[in-house]
Amino acid sequence: MAKNPLHCSFCGRSRDEVKILIAGQEGHICENCVEHAREIIDQELVIRDEKSASSFKLTVKKPLEIKKFLDEYVIGQEEAKKVLAVAVYNHYKRLQQKSTDANNDVEIEKSNIIMVGETGTGKTLLAKSIARMLNVPFTIVDATVFTEAGYVGEDVESILTRLLQVCNYDIGSAERGIVYIDEIDKIARKGDNPSITRDVSGEGVQQGMLKLLEGTDVLVPPQGGRKHPEQKLIKINTQNILFICGGAFDGIDKIIGRRVQTNTIGFNVDKTLQENMKKNLLRYITAQDLKSFGLIPELLGRLPVVTHLDPLDAATLRAILTEPRNALLKQYKKLFELEGIKLSVEDEVLDFMVEKAVEYKLGARGLRSICEGILTDAMFELPSSKETSFVLDIDYAKRKFDKSKLSLLKVA
Repeated sequence: MAKNPLHCSFCGRSRDEVKILIAGQEGHICENCVEHAREIIDQELVIRDEKSASSFKLTVKKPLEIKKFLDEYVIGQEEAKKVLAVAVYNHYKRLQQKSTDANNDVEIEKSNIIMVGETGTGKTLLAKSIARMLNVPFTIVDATVFTEAGYVGEDVESILTRLLQVCNYDIGSAERGIVYIDEIDKIARKGDNPSITRDVSGEGVQQGMLKLLEGTDVLVPPQGGRKHPEQKLIKINTQNILFICGGAFDGIDKIIGRRVQTNTIGFNVDKTLQENMKKNLLRYITAQDLKSFGLIPELLGRLPVVTHLDPLDAATLRAILTEPRNALLKQYKKLFELEGIKLSVEDEVLDFMVEKAVEYKLGARGLRSICEGILTDAMFELPSSKETSFVLDIDYAKRKFDKSKLSLLKVA
């Protein structure tokens, strides 16, 4: 008696009628049935995703709670923290409105933000800290890598590639996300006049960002850039994506100074008031100043909320060393603790570090460099010794700082 020929257990085709026959424990399946099964799975997943998107619920903290959370990581910058907390809270409310108030005539528009502050004042730290507490996808991208379409570098659409990667290519989640664009000032055009030639990494990039910030369907390369020309593009709607931009805008204080006229001459001029204004000109920043710096008016129209970060004074720098949850001193103590060494730092040393950070105008990042310069030798030698404690006193700190390259910095 002849054996039954091999056949597909789903469609009944024999081995000769198909290209591939995959064996299971008690049956077989051909490549055609595998393809059909794949299509059915895809359709089912799309339906489920749509259902989950429509029943999308958000649990959001109130602005006061968001600011309180930011206070644990960022010292000072009250104005910027308030603006960020309100923007994030309103972003959540916009997302909830889409699903619950379908018949409402009033549609809340998103308020993209631009933050201006000197280097080392905490712009990126604010963005990273707020990312810790959000239950929507959040990504930080750097504007310096983007060039005008057609040139070597990243296209503007690659901003959304990072957001897709964060949420594991879930388009529905990505369309509810928040993007922080760092170093936005580096794409300012070189002059205040509109460019008549190609501005490869300046005005051209700003123009490419216009529709992205406002809200439109964007075709995004899932693996980024032009490195994989064969990849299929993914369509993302940016209507509900909140964009936060940050930049140092070095030199913009001179533009603000000319506008607010801090160099007025006369007998009735309040010199003390003028000096206080000069200390923190950024608090008077407006969209007009950003336009004079080199951002195009169309881009500024899509970034309606302008906020600033205050320069760091000595008291704030001292607090940064010790108070935040991830304060610098706590980090170094943890590093030594991992080696079984207890690190103690005298108050005079902290004052010395702060004094040098203010002198060199490097902000909070300068504190890190100064700590590294002072503690590098200790971190090099102590793990190999049998010491169980190390006291950092002022004499040791001054000696090591004078030997470091930082001591050669010229004060501007």
